[in-house]
Amino acid sequence: MKKFDKERVLLAVAGPVIALAVAFVLSAIVLVASGKNPVEPFTVMFEQIGFSDIQVLVINQASMYYIAALAVAIGFRMNLFNIGVDGQYQLAAMMAAVVGAHANLPAVLQVPLLLVTAVLTGAFWSGIAGVLKVTRGVSEVVATIMLNAIATSVIAYLWLPNVFGVKVGNNNTTGEMHESGWIPGISMGAAGEIYGLVLLAVLLGIGYWVVLNRTRFGFDLRASGASTTAAAASGVDPKRMVLTAMLLSGGLAGLAGLPILLGDTHTYSLNFPTGIGFLGIGIALLGRNSPVGIAFASLLWAWLDKASPELDFHGYDKEIAVIMQGLIVLSVVVSYEAVREWGLRRQQRRVGAELAAGHVLGAHTNTVKEVAGR
Repeated sequence: MKKFDKERVLLAVAGPVIALAVAFVLSAIVLVASGKNPVEPFTVMFEQIGFSDIQVLVINQASMYYIAALAVAIGFRMNLFNIGVDGQYQLAAMMAAVVGAHANLPAVLQVPLLLVTAVLTGAFWSGIAGVLKVTRGVSEVVATIMLNAIATSVIAYLWLPNVFGVKVGNNNTTGEMHESGWIPGISMGAAGEIYGLVLLAVLLGIGYWVVLNRTRFGFDLRASGASTTAAAASGVDPKRMVLTAMLLSGGLAGLAGLPILLGDTHTYSLNFPTGIGFLGIGIALLGRNSPVGIAFASLLWAWLDKASPELDFHGYDKEIAVIMQGLIVLSVVVSYEAVREWGLRRQQRRVGAELAAGHVLGAHTNTVKEVAGR
């Protein structure tokens, strides 16, 4: 491997490693400040990895985190901050649940119908922010935050009994979906089932990498994110790329809630997971928008979620995991900036050394020519 490639790998790995190390240290300091053992909580959580049922829960949770983080990462690659993934996936999951409860087609048609419904709903909701940005210059951050609030209100309206809501006790639901739309899981025996749509998450990660790194569209997307002026000079329409990126991001976000919807709950209710879109932001940052990095970050986040309840039985608050997640996000921002500055200084020193070496070589060559001329 060339020296330059080794440096790129080092820079890519250094940020996440430093962020995790700092987060663990700061979490330990918080525990010490509260009079608790700074090591035992982490030991307890690490022990949970060995239990097969926890492993299944982590994989299932990570699949949803992974899809949400990919949606955020597409926006990041275009220098866009789609903070509305949370509203997009929740509204998409509800619409898929409504369609699944009222349409009863054969499974070969029902499942694709639900997937398309979720994708189109998410893309439509993010597309609103995209259109506002390219036509009126409205910041996608402001637009998507507002759309999150509107999505919550739309969901509350759709839950009304005279619309699509079905009251089950004190719980608002959309009614149970027809079985033709259920996706069977991968049985792990007594440990439970891995969601069938975990495989979809893997395929989406592969597709994300191929599109961004092996297609002209991916090159245009990354070029537009790096410099809209340079991209426009090369014939790329920046506004079209912004709108396309927002549509793709929202379409992916729409799929984030389907693993649990089609593989477990089979209805959209008050118990449906929320906040996945916001967690996807931190996961995408930690994974540096790389499909492999995001996969590891998703597993880490899911492990913190599923291993932390055990802390209650050992006299520790499970909120320690939430503190760690917040510290990881803060550490990511700081460590990436530190690593970036370090990388720039290394490049500057290398360029300076090369220029100095070239100057010495040129002077030596001129001397040899003078001697030969004599």
